[in-house]
Amino acid sequence: MSAARRHWMLYAAAAATFLPAIAFHYVGEEAILPVSALEMWHRGEWVRQLLYGADVQHNPLPNWLIILFAGLAGWEHMLGIMRAITIAATVGAGLILAWLARALWRDTAFAAFAALVYLTLADLFFYRGWLAYADPLFGFFVFGAIACLWVACLRQSRALLALAVAALTCAFMTKALTAYAFYAAAALVLLANRAYRPFLLGPASWVTHAVAAAMPLLWLYVVRAGAEQGERMFGEIMAKLVPAGWLDYLVKLASYTLGTAWALAPALLLAAYYAWRRHGTGGAAQDGHFRAALWIALLGYLPYWLAPHSSLRYLVPLYPLAGLVIARLLWCAGSQAVAVTRRWLVAMVAVKLVLVLAAYPYYQLHYRGVNYADVARQILERTAGEPLYTTNDSASGLSVAAHLDILRLPAPPVGFPPERWDTGFVIAYQPNPAVGRIAAQYRVGGRDLYLLCRGTACAR
Repeated sequence: MSAARRHWMLYAAAAATFLPAIAFHYVGEEAILPVSALEMWHRGEWVRQLLYGADVQHNPLPNWLIILFAGLAGWEHMLGIMRAITIAATVGAGLILAWLARALWRDTAFAAFAALVYLTLADLFFYRGWLAYADPLFGFFVFGAIACLWVACLRQSRALLALAVAALTCAFMTKALTAYAFYAAAALVLLANRAYRPFLLGPASWVTHAVAAAMPLLWLYVVRAGAEQGERMFGEIMAKLVPAGWLDYLVKLASYTLGTAWALAPALLLAAYYAWRRHGTGGAAQDGHFRAALWIALLGYLPYWLAPHSSLRYLVPLYPLAGLVIARLLWCAGSQAVAVTRRWLVAMVAVKLVLVLAAYPYYQLHYRGVNYADVARQILERTAGEPLYTTNDSASGLSVAAHLDILRLPAPPVGFPPERWDTGFVIAYQPNPAVGRIAAQYRVGGRDLYLLCRGTACAR
């Protein structure tokens, strides 16, 4: 069996381990995108991302995809649909990485190995690669834009340049303005290559990138005119640059470094081991494509490492590039390093199968997961026929609200209470006599969720 075939078979097995997650119950704040998609669909709102009836001023591409597929499969599958989108984005980014690696080094075996290393990075493989958050889809489009830009430079292709800009626009419509920072870092590194400059500085590139720059302005100040979303997005970025204190900042730098090492395990640790053992990178450092990938990854990583407030999930767009760099180091370390890495990755797949087929379903059944649906049914029975609102935007509150929205269809999704209301129920994070008296109390995971009542509803 050829090396490429062996790697692709392991890649397929690793990809298959994501599938059981489609049936998992809500985890963390996963309910945000499905709930907001249902609210947008129910209200006929296609521009504003709504949550509990309020405009959260986030871009709605993930919601549009949920609405599209939920219209075909049914809204009761809205979480599974978003999970499937996330998994497709995660696995798809690996295929784009293989395409990029094949274009750069013209080696099909290495291309498959690079994709495999990326897909089995610990943070992605065990957690972030299947969660129903926007980050994997955002990462898919950001990395797709960078890969298309790079191959466009290699092939002098205007079509790929246009595709890069299209992917970049989709990345922005998925999440944030930071898509342009990742892309700009890649363009800056590629501009350092003298062979690419005539193409990148040519008329076609200027026109195409002018269109790319115009798209967020069109969305923020024409389509969403007056919504102040641009100011919110910029303010959100700036808020992460305000330090809490020097000691906290130093702790953050250290913890983020260790967190990154864990996120990129085991391949990063293996690459570091072989580089130390062989007193070098096995010739990878002399490879221009390797150096370019490393610089793009570093320029993308440094702002998040240096920022006083940041999360590992912001690094998802860089995971394919990290996988490419790590895979190249291991590949240049020799066939033994590749074989040892492959054995580690087989063990990763085996461990994950135990987790997704047994351990995590047990956790959701006995601690947190199934009880979201159970509490939703109890609340529906307790409040039937009465107005129902919510002020609980915690992870558990959102998960219960998501189940309620489905159970209550075709009634409107639950939302914030109006300014004035005389009777009804409110799902609250904590007791609040100003809102209502406690009608019921539920234990969800490690937290209590309160159902408050007001007026004649309390007599039920």
